[in-house]
Amino acid sequence: MNKKQAIAVLKNGKFFSAEFTKKNGETRTINGRSGVKRYLKPEGKGSAYDARELGYLPVYDVKIKGYRMINLQTLTKVNRITIK
Repeated sequence: MNKKQAIAVLKNGKFFSAEFTKKNGETRTINGRSGVKRYLKPEGKGSAYDARELGYLPVYDVKIKGYRMINLQTLTKVNRITIK
C-alpha cells in the first residue's frame, strides 16, 4: 500500500489502526476513526489552527476516547479494522 492509498484508508470514515512518529520522536499506534463529529466543541471554540494545512489528520481515538492528530508526513503503517 502506498502513501496515497494509506491516507485514503484513514479518511474514509472506517475504523483503522495507524502507526506514526510523534513530534517528540516517539512512535504512536492509534486505533481510531476519521469523520467523527460527536464530542466536538461548539462552533468557534475549537482549534486555533487548520490541522489539515499543517499535514495533520484529526481522528477520534477509540482507546483514549478523545481526538488526536495523525502526522501524515511520518505515517509508517495503516491497517483497516473490520468490526463484526
